[in-house]
Amino acid sequence: MDRLRPFLDDLESRIDENEEQANLLAWLDFLEGRCREDVFTPPRRTPRPPRIDWPRISVNRAFEDCESMLLHQFAACSKLLADGGSLRLCVRCNYSTAILPSLFGCGLFMMDEALDTLPTAIPLGSADRVRALLDRGVPDVSTGLGGKVFAAAEMFLDVMRRYERIGQHVALYHPDVQGPIDVAEVVWGSDIFYAFYDETELLRDFLELVTQTYTAFMRRWYALVPPAGAFSTHWGFMHRGRLMLREDSLMNLSPELYVEFIRPLDQRLFDEFGGGAIHFCGRGDHYIAPMSEMRGLYAVNLSQPHLNDMETICRHTVDRGIVLIGMSPEWVRQAGRPLLGRVQC
Repeated sequence: MDRLRPFLDDLESRIDENEEQANLLAWLDFLEGRCREDVFTPPRRTPRPPRIDWPRISVNRAFEDCESMLLHQFAACSKLLADGGSLRLCVRCNYSTAILPSLFGCGLFMMDEALDTLPTAIPLGSADRVRALLDRGVPDVSTGLGGKVFAAAEMFLDVMRRYERIGQHVALYHPDVQGPIDVAEVVWGSDIFYAFYDETELLRDFLELVTQTYTAFMRRWYALVPPAGAFSTHWGFMHRGRLMLREDSLMNLSPELYVEFIRPLDQRLFDEFGGGAIHFCGRGDHYIAPMSEMRGLYAVNLSQPHLNDMETICRHTVDRGIVLIGMSPEWVRQAGRPLLGRVQC
């Protein structure tokens, strides 16, 4: 902890409690339907540059030990304060999308240091290896990258107990455990899409195992890091509920396959953990209608609006009281329709 102390002292001294409270209240007004503007933009902070030089910690270096992970994450908070940014202060145990795949024995593919990009998991690549996973059942969530996640979380919590302003105003949000279909695709490999037709029962059993593993992991997470009220922070955004499910793989599925195979599992997770938000990359306008019918879906975050029919997206989100978070100013300017105070950019 001695290595971290000067940087934590610096961060603690630059957090303005009045500005943080004002920023939080603005977010809550938005999420509770009290935004008076067509689009919600959180209030910016007064820029407060650091008083010391923070080290640059690469993604690969952050994987090596917990202290480096903490420095990597708190450095992002320092930059947000220096820039006078408007997003929420937050940190996570940033061990990539490979966290749950690693529990099933997938290896890591580390990127070159110069890329400074999170690693991915190496798929098992065969139906026979998936069958072997079913024989073993739900894995120990402290194996693979799980152990690193929970060790880093303990250290984050220790910092938040020692530093009052950091503890009060910096959120520790849940790690990137994706969602059932994303994890299943990464573990099995791209042949999983043939399985929707050729190995239907094996696919169902594997998706069930992944969902049970997700549930076990998140129960362990929230036992360690209890939820703070009805709202959660993720990537600097806020949303109602507990989870940020990822659905990137859904771009490859029809709405019918989504409703039959995936939505019931996502619904179980929302029911278990109190709802939340869904993120997807790529195209999602073909399944947004059945997705919007889910209990506990309060927010949607999508990465590429230009790949979607955004009128369809809006009709099944903002028009139904589901907020869009993390939208770009460029898209907002071109939206050409009322956004009803339910879009954040």
